[in-house]
This record gives sequence, C-alpha cells and structure tokens, in this order.
Amino acid sequence: MRLSGRIAAAMEIIDDLERRRRPVSVALKDWGQANRFAGSGDRAAIGNLVYDAMRKRASHAFLMQSETGRALALSVVVNDWKIPINELETAFASDNFAPEQISNEEKKLLLNEKNLAKAPPHTRANIPGWLAMGFEKTFGKNWTGQAEALGERPPLDMRVNSLKSTSEKVKKNLGRFGPEPMDIATMGLRIRAGKGEERVANIASSEAYKKGWVEIQDQGSQIVSALSNARPGEQVLDFCAGGGGKTLALASLLENRGQIFAHDRDRNRLAPIFDRLKRAGVRNVQVRSPQDGALDNLIGKMDKVVTDAPCTGSGTWRRHPDSRWRLSPEQLEKRRQEQELILEQACKFLRPGGELIYITCSLLPEENIEQIESFIARNQDFDSIDPRQRWDGIFPGSSRKPVFDRHGATLSPLSTGTDGFYISILQNRGTGNQES
Repeated sequence: MRLSGRIAAAMEIIDDLERRRRPVSVALKDWGQANRFAGSGDRAAIGNLVYDAMRKRASHAFLMQSETGRALALSVVVNDWKIPINELETAFASDNFAPEQISNEEKKLLLNEKNLAKAPPHTRANIPGWLAMGFEKTFGKNWTGQAEALGERPPLDMRVNSLKSTSEKVKKNLGRFGPEPMDIATMGLRIRAGKGEERVANIASSEAYKKGWVEIQDQGSQIVSALSNARPGEQVLDFCAGGGGKTLALASLLENRGQIFAHDRDRNRLAPIFDRLKRAGVRNVQVRSPQDGALDNLIGKMDKVVTDAPCTGSGTWRRHPDSRWRLSPEQLEKRRQEQELILEQACKFLRPGGELIYITCSLLPEENIEQIESFIARNQDFDSIDPRQRWDGIFPGSSRKPVFDRHGATLSPLSTGTDGFYISILQNRGTGNQES
C-alpha cells in the first residue's frame, strides 16, 4: 500500500472507533483480518497513524474543527509527521485507493497550527476537561506540560534479567535495534520511539528475549520495583501480581534468595506468570492462585507487601491513548473503591516494621495521595516513609526526579521519561499482628 492508501485506511478505522467505542488494538486487528492484502509494514504504519490521532485527538480536532477520521488523520500527517500538503495532493491524485483530494477549507485549517494557542488548556493538553483539576492538583502550574507529554510516542523499554545476563551481553545481541542504557533504572535498556511510518522494534523473536535475558518493562515499572528496596532473604508478597512483571523484577532484586508470593484475585491475569518465571530462571516465587485461604499462613509475616493496584491507567496513556477518551467519573470512583479494599486486605500480611508498597499507573490524586491519606487516617499504625529519602537512597546519582508529595512520588513522561506511576511506601509501626 502507498501512503495515501494507508491514510485512507486510518480514516476508516478512526471513524469506526468513534461509532463502536472500542479499543484501538481491537479495531486494528479486525481491520487487518478483513484486509489480508495489507502487509506487516502497512499495518504498522496504519497503526502508528491511528494511535497518533488518539494521543492528540482533542488538539487535532480543535485545529480542524472536526472529529472525523479524515480530519484527525490529515492533521496528524501534516502537523505531526510534517508531510507537506503538496506531496499529499500529488500522492492522492495518483492512487485509486487514496482519500478525496484536500479541499481549500482543509488546507486553510492545516496551515494554521498556531490557532491551537486559542484552545482551552485541557484541549491543548489532550485530556478530558473533567480531569484538568486533578492534573493540576498532582503537578501544579505545569500540569498542561505534564499532560502534553502523554501525547508523545513511548519508547520500547527493557529490563535486563540479572539472574541470567548482563547489560553488555543484551546490548550486543540486540545491537541492530540500537538499545541504550536508561538514565535512572540501572538494569534498563531503551530503544527509541519511531517517527512517522517507522515500525516499532520487535524483540520477541530475538535470542535475548527467548532465553530470558531481558523482559519488556517500562522504566517507570522498573523504578517503582527498585524503590520497594526488597533485599535478598526477605519475605515479599506481590498482592496484585497480574502477569508478573514486577514479580520478576523483585526476584532479580532478591537474587533468587528469600521468598516471593505472587497472588492476584483474577486467575486469568495471573496465568502468564508461570511461563515467564520459567523463562527468566526465577526459583524463589510461589504462585498463590485466588481461592479461599490461599494466603492465610502469610498473615503478619511479610517484610514487604507490594500492591500494584488496579487503576484508571492514566499514566499509560502514551501506550493506550484511546482509553483517556473512554474514562468516566463513574469508572474512576469504581477503581478508587477497589483500591481502598485492596489496601485494607493487603496490610494485614505485614509484620511489625514491614513495608506496604502502594503503586498505581495513575496520575490522578483520587487514586494516589488522597487514597493514601484516607488509608493512614483509618490505620494509624501506618505512616509513610519519606519519599525523597528513599529515592535518593536507591538512585543517588539521578539527575531526573519525580514529583514528590508528602506521602509519595509521581513519575511521568516529562519528569522521569517514563510512563506515569505513583508510589507510596507505608511502614507498619504496630507492635503485633493485626490478625492471628
């Protein structure tokens, strides 16, 4: 397919997203199955265009005075991909599968990118208007810049598995992709994000990945795992383990010594962990499936309890940009209630002096600092550990730092070059088990 045909396909898919309100990944898969003539390069380029349109949907719609797939796709190609309008006109004229020619009115709108300065702050920031107050509470005066950074493409981040390999060995094996060391996570490597039609690096077929030398994991996830300060020999409960990304990172920190108990209330989310543990060479993890009494013998015994709580996922909007436009106040409240319950369940497993590590991939105060303040008010044996002190102890040479509040730290694309994460570390200062 030529570029013009790819643009036409993206227009069709974006319109389908608006009609059916479903994830981009599903819409792209369905389009690919219905159009098997499209090669992998075609599908990658079309996907890039659709995802870029969703990342900055509000600002592109403002510039074009329209939310149609045609308007959004044209604005991305001209304003973000920097393809001149005259090149598009030539391409459209010579391709039977191209969209209709660009109208004079569309040209006028496409050539006035400066008009975006007149848009409301939340439109420039590409977030729903009802979330502006929450972003401002988290980030202060620079909240629009923080939100705008969520509109950029993310890199491919990896964590080198120190149980099996070294950074240099992985860099050599993946040399064709140009991986570079990360600026904060000590075992991290990064492959830059592509531009325009460029394909995303695929390392799944590489020797490094198949042999378990490396795991795909955002730098932010690596950082919050390291901030747990889990040490060899400790007893750790990963209470919301999901597919096991942080479980694997914790196992590496423990050097396969001590014990990690991986648990999740959703059996399906937990299912991939078994193959991942085997591939990574992890030997100190017990998987506790969700059933009555599965964790009873751990009550009051854990040195660390990690709760990677379910959340709105606002910190991952670079990777899942369409989800920001589907989020509602009702969904936020549902997640907040789930987090509250999880914290109350998780804290009973700590020994006196143990640490409850609360993590979300959210940037919203309702899920982060407000959740922690509410928990401490209900559980006065717990208090937060100074987040700056913990950060400086784990990452003493880091020039980039998160946004700190009195109970935790917020990572973001702008501040730390990562997905958005929140972490608060709470110590159990009680003198005995909450439950026997």
